[in-house]
Amino acid sequence: MIEFWQRASPEKRIVGIAAAAFALDQLTKLIVVSTFALNERRNVFDGFFSLVYWGNTGSAMSMFYDSNKALAGIAAAALVALWFGRRHFESHRPPGQIALGLLFGGIAGNFLDRLLPQRQHVVDFLYFHLHQRGGGEAYFPAFNVADTEICTGVGLLLLFTWQTSPATSEKSAE
Repeated sequence: MIEFWQRASPEKRIVGIAAAAFALDQLTKLIVVSTFALNERRNVFDGFFSLVYWGNTGSAMSMFYDSNKALAGIAAAALVALWFGRRHFESHRPPGQIALGLLFGGIAGNFLDRLLPQRQHVVDFLYFHLHQRGGGEAYFPAFNVADTEICTGVGLLLLFTWQTSPATSEKSAE
């Protein structure tokens, strides 16, 4: 594995990370779909965390609900745009390759969910919530591994944009 990483081109590293991220996402969704009924919820830590099988035809936090086909088109366009614009996102450095690999893998995982005829929705299954004293539930919308990969990839890329490059630091020191 280390030898592959050292000898591989940046593009192969990105694709390798994306493939691993995609596989992890699809494996977790396969486990959920095969062991849960749609809309089923199982408490893991009562009052804090549940595993669920919820279908999401919208985007983050169910925005644009019932827009599955349009969101699949946006995902496809994002994959193409990111691939052709990858040089603008630190793709020459290993941290950038990791970030882009996570993005590609996560986007592709949710994209496939939208295309599969037996689903036609993104499978969300991680659900954090708190029981409130007066009743009701404060919650964070259910999400999946692909969502985590996308958020982590975007977060890393944002972090890299705030870092100054060595060339910029040397010029400002003169």
